[in-house]
This record gives sequence, structure tokens and C-alpha cells, in this order.
Amino acid sequence: MSKFDEIRYFYDQEVNERLGSIARDPMMKALMSFTFPETDEQVWLEQFKDVHSISDFQHQFVAYAVRQILAKSSEGLTTSGFDKLDKKTSYLFISNHRDIVLDTSLLNLVLLESGLIMTASAIGDNLVRKNFLNVLAKLNRNFLVQRDLSLRDQLTSSQTMSEYIKEQLLTENRSVWIAQREGRTKNGNDATQQGVLKMLAMAAGDQSLTDYFKALKIVPISISYEYDPTDSLKMPQLLAQHRDEQYIKGKNEDFTTMLSGILGQKKRIHLHAGKVIDTELDEIAATIDNKNKQLQAIAQVIDRSIISNYKLWPTKYIAYDLLHHTDTYASQYTEQEKQLFIRRLEMRIDPSDPVSKEYFLAMYANPLVNKLKLEEGL
Repeated sequence: MSKFDEIRYFYDQEVNERLGSIARDPMMKALMSFTFPETDEQVWLEQFKDVHSISDFQHQFVAYAVRQILAKSSEGLTTSGFDKLDKKTSYLFISNHRDIVLDTSLLNLVLLESGLIMTASAIGDNLVRKNFLNVLAKLNRNFLVQRDLSLRDQLTSSQTMSEYIKEQLLTENRSVWIAQREGRTKNGNDATQQGVLKMLAMAAGDQSLTDYFKALKIVPISISYEYDPTDSLKMPQLLAQHRDEQYIKGKNEDFTTMLSGILGQKKRIHLHAGKVIDTELDEIAATIDNKNKQLQAIAQVIDRSIISNYKLWPTKYIAYDLLHHTDTYASQYTEQEKQLFIRRLEMRIDPSDPVSKEYFLAMYANPLVNKLKLEEGL
């Protein structure tokens, strides 16, 4: 028994048997029919028998599935910054978080096609309670973030996860993906939670916080979707917060959100890999003594990178102008793009409800607002 058994992804020697255990699940049939629509079921069932590692599964099946998602529900994926990364180095990718499945899936497709080290990726165990999803996640090198724990168990779980991430990065030379916050950003305000960094720091041992974070080679990732396929699904929670009400998820809400994220229209998508956070850590070490304030400063460095490198699609400018009843950014979009966005808004929320309309528009406009704030503060 390893202390990581409750959260780890599968070892390669487990992959064939675990894949076989879900090969005939109806959800696997649906996934393979989507990925290989022209291929008979018996063909991929036979191909599964030759899968003996996570790398086999990702190269032969997952990468094709993600490319199909892009082909059927987007107008393409562009990237920047990845050419600055070293192909033999493992990195800790910390990104803004918009989509449960796609954020990490798209990143790994980019890493695969760039010849870079693919990630072990954090996923909340609440999202993979169905056996099929749990096995599929671990076949795709996901490790589990344990949710709904007591305070005491939370501390133990965070320590274990911190040590696991350290082992992946520094012993296994495996890159790691983790979101900058718990759960997806619903309102478009991308901000790093200090608690995430505090968890990462738990495995630092005798090293100073800044030296340890330098060793992890943190790379902020900015993920930008032109259309958020789950925009309307985020509204009930935002409106509950507005009314100061407790929001309780529906029984299959997470699964519905995953499917909507995968199949819903995203138009254009851009991923940017920021520079490795390094000299900034030296400056923080030289000017700040307090550990909590150091964590706060590191969070701000990550936020600056994510916000400044976030691709502003026309939808962000349109939403800003509609929200503020202005045409300040009219040069950034066409009338056709504006009308398409208005039609989307009218189809996905009740446009006669001013609160819903304001929250929907703010969700799209906030990345622009945050970039403007950042530029003003420089």
C-alpha cells in the first residue's frame, strides 16, 4: 500500500485490466462512437487489448477524442508561449479554470503535439463518483482532490496531495496541472486562491517557500474560450449568490456540465503558457519576510501572468459595451459578431431580467475589466 493509493492515477501495469473493466460500458461505446464514428465497435475493443500504459491510451484514443471535440464544437485552437518551454523539463502548470474536462485536455493535447512532458492533473473526486468516470480519469493520469472532508481530514488530505505533487514533479519528472482555485471561475474573475499555494507549500520541508516554489517551476496558463459553452449553466449559482442564498447542486449537475463543456460551441480557443516564475520569487524573498504575505505576493504574480496573457476575443469587448451601454470597443468586433452574441444571450437567459443580463454580460466582460485594471496599476 502506498500513502498515495486513495488519490493516485493508475500505474502502467494496471492500465490494461482497468481499461478492460470499462470497455463494454455504454458510456465507453458512446465515447468511442464519437471519437471514431466510422469504426466498428469490435475494432476498438480489440485495440484496447494492446493498450498497456497511460501513454498508449492517451496517444491512441484520448488525443483523437480531443481533436474530434475541437473539430465538432470549436473554430480551432491556437497557442503561444509553449515554444519557450524545455521538452525534458517537468513544470507545474497553474491555470485559470473555466471547463471541468477541456482545460486540462486541451493543455495536454498541446503538450503532446509540442513534444513536451504531459501532465498529471488534479480533479475533484466529486466529479468522478460514477465508476466509469473514475476509471477513465485515472487512465488519463488524473489524481483526485478529496472534497467534503472534515477540517482535520482536509489537513491530512492536503499534506498527502502536496507530497504527491512534489513526487510527480521532482522525482518522476512528470508535469502537473492544477487550477488556480477550487472549482471553476463562474464570473470571469480569474484569481489565484492563496489556499491552493498553501497546499503546494506543505511539502517544502526545510526549504524556504520561495526556493521550493522555484524548484517546482511554476508556469501560469491562460485559457480563453470565445464562447463559454457552460455560460448559462453557471447562472443559477451566480444568481443565488446575488440573492444571498445557499446554492445546492442538482443530482447530475456536474455530469451535465461536463457534457455541455465538451459538446457545446466554443468558437475560438487560445492557450498561452507564461514564463516560468523565477526571478519574481527572488524579489519576494528579498523584500517580504512573512510567509502568508509571500504566498499573497506569489498569487499576485500568477494572476498578473494569467490576466495579461488572456486572449480577449470579440465577445469580451461586445459584452463590455452592452454592459456599459457604450460603443467604446466597437472597433474590436463586427456588427455580425455583436448580433450573434446578442442572439446567444437571448437564447440562454431571460433578457427581460436585468440581474440575469448583467451577470451574463459581466461573465464575459470581466477578463477585459481585469486587464484594464492591471494595466492601470502598472
